[in-house]
Amino acid sequence: MILNIKTKKMEENWTNIFSSDKVYKIDILQEVLSENNIESRIINKKDSTILLGEIELYVKPEDIIKAKDIIKKHPNL
Repeated sequence: MILNIKTKKMEENWTNIFSSDKVYKIDILQEVLSENNIESRIINKKDSTILLGEIELYVKPEDIIKAKDIIKKHPNL
């Protein structure tokens, strides 16, 4: 799920665990997290006209450790 930061405020207490300027990296990681029963949210802070900025992936506090372990297993992301 991608949230536009301008139209929807991020739920409280969610933590940014990964950022990238590549949409495909975020999409892959979000799918891997989902396969491991970790709910995540994407906030796209990339400016659509000049393509600067990053896309951020957030998880709930109770999933931070598990999510970071999964990220470590995917060093190419």
